[in-house]
Amino acid sequence: MATDRKSAPGGDGALDQDPHAIHDDARDLEAAIGSQVRMQRKKLSMTVGELASEAGLSAGMLSKIENGHTSPSLTSLKNLARGLNVPFTALFQRFEEQRNASHVKSGEGLKIERRGTRAGHQYALLGHSVHKQVAVEPYMITLTHESEVFPLFQHDGQEFLYVVEGAMDYHHGGRSYRMEPGDSLFFDADAPHGPETLHDLPVRFLSVIVYPRGVE
Repeated sequence: MATDRKSAPGGDGALDQDPHAIHDDARDLEAAIGSQVRMQRKKLSMTVGELASEAGLSAGMLSKIENGHTSPSLTSLKNLARGLNVPFTALFQRFEEQRNASHVKSGEGLKIERRGTRAGHQYALLGHSVHKQVAVEPYMITLTHESEVFPLFQHDGQEFLYVVEGAMDYHHGGRSYRMEPGDSLFFDADAPHGPETLHDLPVRFLSVIVYPRGVE
């Protein structure tokens, strides 16, 4: 009778884990360290040979480290940090930085209330940046026959529009732009802006708002 790998004795579920996970983490760490070493070296206008000499390494070994092809020893890392005149921990900076991703399936964007909601505008938030100095908010906005025109939005930052369906005239800063599927508009959002005339309903467009964190 075949042995079920998931229920193999002595593992307490260990075999349920992805066998590539540890290897992938190590590879990510190697790549992050290598990238940081290369960036710091170029910042100092040092050649591979010069840094290798400072760190007591061969040029070939340093090249492997920079390309993430090998795991440097702690001694090598300390010598590299000294040669680059940076703290030891600086070489791990890119690995420790948080990376975020938002995956939203079609039709599953978070419905939220914004200023235009009272005019019948439907906002679906598709994601947002986390712990960043610059906030990024992508929305899928839907306008129907029940929606009112509302060309008086004003807020900090910049905004990008891309029309997916329908047609409208979009007002910005005293001008009107005819927007149809495939059309886009990028503008400073502190000027009055918004849909002015709805021509072909429903109108669906992607809106990406970017503004400094902490500014409402």
